[in-house]
Amino acid sequence: MTDQQWEILKKIINGNSISPLPVGFIIDSPWLPNWFGIRILDYFTNDELWLRANLKAIEQFPDVMFLPGFWSEYGMCTEPSAFGARTIFPENEFPHAQKVIESADDISSLPTPNPKTDGLLPFMLNRLKIARPKIEDSGHSIRFAVARGPLNIASYLMGMTEFLTVMMLQPEIADNLLKKITSFLKDWLHLQMETFPTIDGMFILDDIIGFIGENEFRSFGLPYFKEIYDVDVSIKFLHNDAACRVSAPYLPEIGVNLFNMGFDISLNELKALTQNKVTLVGNIPPRDVLASGTLADVKTATEGLINSLHDKSRIILSCGGGMPPGVTSENLREFVKTVKNISGK
Repeated sequence: MTDQQWEILKKIINGNSISPLPVGFIIDSPWLPNWFGIRILDYFTNDELWLRANLKAIEQFPDVMFLPGFWSEYGMCTEPSAFGARTIFPENEFPHAQKVIESADDISSLPTPNPKTDGLLPFMLNRLKIARPKIEDSGHSIRFAVARGPLNIASYLMGMTEFLTVMMLQPEIADNLLKKITSFLKDWLHLQMETFPTIDGMFILDDIIGFIGENEFRSFGLPYFKEIYDVDVSIKFLHNDAACRVSAPYLPEIGVNLFNMGFDISLNELKALTQNKVTLVGNIPPRDVLASGTLADVKTATEGLINSLHDKSRIILSCGGGMPPGVTSENLREFVKTVKNISGK
């Protein structure tokens, strides 16, 4: 993000009115490689192609805030790899990590990784170190420390069904796993911040909080998220595009001030659930409209979203979730143009 975009983002979070309404999208490996015209494997293994794909996005869409911006990652393999997960990288499909915990008995011996040396994490940081001069030459800076969340990582290390079963039947063991992951995440986020002094935000992605009830969230989500977000940065961003009615009321208590949700809940309802204390990033349907829809579909959905808003403060217009595969430049331009035409009046 540029300095100007960063200052605008902070103003939005503070409740200042912005006209036209700001536009922002989470972009990473599901969208960028094929949009740029390369295989997903090329994107992960060629730092120059990774950089060129990200630079093309900011050059073609200068009015869009791309979040977190120049995201160095290896999909869902990123953090699990540090715990020893076997990582599988098809040529042009999303990578995935194999679980490393076969039974609850394995949790006590699971080591806490060192983010400086373990798994794919050193490659992530080094890619950013190498690219940093060109990123800054483009007028942008590395702004966010980024990580998958504790429940998300636990579900990859153990398997989602197995982890949720342990959570319900052996809560003390689930707690032990989440404590180890949280300790690792704090070290990992701190290392990113230490490496890049321009970082003034953190971004956590965790959809698994959308699969548990309120009692479970209060026990297995709330305390760990509060611990992770207890960091002195300006922007505290959370992505959860699964169900969020249970967790959303707790976002201000956690410290989250920027939230990307799915599309099965209205921004008006989320404003009420969060007491309008959290800036919302959303939320037209990502796949069925932004990716698969016609230009007319994108225009209609975007107009409908804007016109539905009771309060346009603390809103960044986007899709519900990250940018999905298959979104064309034409559909993205139509979204941006419609926002300007409707909200810039």
